[in-house]
Amino acid sequence: MAATGISPGDLVAFSRERIEKGSKSFAVAAKLFEPDTRASAYMLYAWCRHCDDVIDGQSLGFAQAEGGGATGEDALAAVRQLEEQTRRACAGQADQPEFQALSAVCQKHAIPEKFPLDLIAGFRMDAEARSYRSIDDTLLYCYHVAGVVGVMMAMVMGARDRMVLDRACDLGIAFQLTNIARDIVPDREADRVYLPSDWLSEAGLSPENLAEPAHRKALSGVANRLVEAAEPYYGSAALGLTHLPMRSAWAVATALKVYRAIGIEVRRRGEAAWDGRTSTGMFTKLGGVASGLGTVLASRVSVPQGQNVERTGLWTMPD
Repeated sequence: MAATGISPGDLVAFSRERIEKGSKSFAVAAKLFEPDTRASAYMLYAWCRHCDDVIDGQSLGFAQAEGGGATGEDALAAVRQLEEQTRRACAGQADQPEFQALSAVCQKHAIPEKFPLDLIAGFRMDAEARSYRSIDDTLLYCYHVAGVVGVMMAMVMGARDRMVLDRACDLGIAFQLTNIARDIVPDREADRVYLPSDWLSEAGLSPENLAEPAHRKALSGVANRLVEAAEPYYGSAALGLTHLPMRSAWAVATALKVYRAIGIEVRRRGEAAWDGRTSTGMFTKLGGVASGLGTVLASRVSVPQGQNVERTGLWTMPD
């Protein structure tokens, strides 16, 4: 159990506040879960958001802390601390609300320590300022910072079959590819480039000059390529919906629809994609709720062909 006396109800309320302030898209989708699943989703998000903020020097993903995120040895030290706190949380010895939330989720749903630590490994990649030569390198990063979150969320929903977990990982990867396309310029301003360097070279770009206004047309082409790369992962994730409880499938389908719309908007804006942050309005989110329900109901009536076929050509998480 957690080391301090915060009540389970207060812990869920604390976590709900994190998601409502930090991600309106996921907050909308999370409301569709049945209560117990929703509570666990809130708590898992609170821990993920906290770890991300520690590395980026942010508050709930938006308000930049004074001085920005840690760099160099300070960043690596922050990662080591997160690793230790995460190990303690998985062992039921957390003493901070976000880690108490993780502890509660891992204990309730028997989530192995490996998966939370895989997420921390993604933050280590940021701390080490990794470079990404090929799309496979970028996909490995996407697994560590998002795909593994999809796996843990699927376990919260009761999934244990490897095929279903792979589909859940695919959704996280698709989300992160969309994120990267949307945030290319602000990421570069923070000295982070997740685009494959071989794609940049083919477009006549480099990590040093990609954010320059004169290169927006070429950059838009690379971003479109990334959005297109996300599509088969969104498609694969959709094939896993029939293996989830009805309300969980609805929440996942809604998140898929809403987040995929961000990539579509990046592609539509073209060279203007980075004039401001690309996001979806409430109308689009509500549309995602409706179309997500339609997708789930249709899958219940007629299971898509190829439901259990191999995920040919898609990056697969390690055993």
